[in-house]
Amino acid sequence: MTGTTAAGPARVGIEAMNVYAGVAKISARALFDARGLDPDRFGNLMTDERSVQLPWEDSVTNAVNAAKPLVDALSEEDRRSVELLVTSSESGLDHSKSLASWVHGHLGLSRQCRYMEVKQACYGATGALQLAAGYLRSGLRPGAKALIIATDVNPMDAYAKYAEPTTGHGAVALLVSDTPGVLALTPGAYGLNSFDVMDTARPAPDYDLYNPDLSLLAYLECLSDSFRAYLDNVPGADFAESFDHVVMHTPFGGMVRAAHRKLMREQAPRAPKLIAQDFERRVVPSLRYARSVGNLCSGSIWLALASLIDHESAERLEGSRLGMFSYGSGCASEFFGATVLPGAKEIVGKTALADRLGLRRDLSFAEYEEMLPVTRRVLVPRPHREIDLSAADACLTPFRDHGKLLVLAGVEDYIRRYEWR
Repeated sequence: MTGTTAAGPARVGIEAMNVYAGVAKISARALFDARGLDPDRFGNLMTDERSVQLPWEDSVTNAVNAAKPLVDALSEEDRRSVELLVTSSESGLDHSKSLASWVHGHLGLSRQCRYMEVKQACYGATGALQLAAGYLRSGLRPGAKALIIATDVNPMDAYAKYAEPTTGHGAVALLVSDTPGVLALTPGAYGLNSFDVMDTARPAPDYDLYNPDLSLLAYLECLSDSFRAYLDNVPGADFAESFDHVVMHTPFGGMVRAAHRKLMREQAPRAPKLIAQDFERRVVPSLRYARSVGNLCSGSIWLALASLIDHESAERLEGSRLGMFSYGSGCASEFFGATVLPGAKEIVGKTALADRLGLRRDLSFAEYEEMLPVTRRVLVPRPHREIDLSAADACLTPFRDHGKLLVLAGVEDYIRRYEWR
């Protein structure tokens, strides 16, 4: 127990977390070659493979499959303590009804629970987390918990060009409380930077507008300006010395490498070789899962956190100070501080994410091409839709030891029907 003072709990942060990254994948090199993309640019992606959405998956199934292991591990009393549920997504399924409503029902959470859906591209989950943390810090409801779920599907095809091989699929669930076991947020240690820009947009459920050059510039500008705002709130902070590890929103590894290099040049100038060594030491462990999963939108920074925890040694991890940068197109950003707690490696390790990533079915490009238009159509509202589940068991069976998964079974009168398999 972290204890509670008259001003509220001593610590607030992530009690537990889980990542769901689908049941299928495709080689990034296979996509690159099949689309005829410039092979000289492949290395900059720092991507080996990516998760792929299947026709019976959507943002609801991803969210539930990410959160269910966390909820199932709670006692009945703790489950009743979850009084805030927020889903963050660019992949909403209704203009009125939130994703959280479906998720709440399938997780069997208490009716004494606020739930809602938020949206701000890849920043949404971080914003929801910080608002939830503020609520918990108030101390008005000691012992209350919040469940924040970043969930997305993003079935880009050839029109997306270089974004297609880096696009991910899945969800990250964060259980937030005043008894954190994974990560403690540092109160007041943040810097914000937000402004209106059209670097990306999703005007329709199955269509994205993407300006990669503008998005890269906006990301880099936000990193520099949000860190300067962080310095205003945390005088004396030093980018090179104050943080043992750096965890960033990861559209692809090469973008994070460029961002780290830029901020080092601005805040801690040194020889290029030393900057590269710093990147390897403080940043690379957080990028390993992104190489296998791709960009999870607002779950991306939290996938990076899971990667750091799973791939860094316990000696260097526990008690380490993190500098974290979250960015969402449109755009909103935040640089904030946190501390990894003793036991984080054991808590995250119980989810067996590395093992589950290895169970995903490896799709050929021909299989991917055949499935892609079907998965894109599933996102578009229709009064009736039949979902062919004949191929589902072949993909789901390897995951049976980790529990049943929720799938989309059909649509009737615009009402989506789900089932456990």
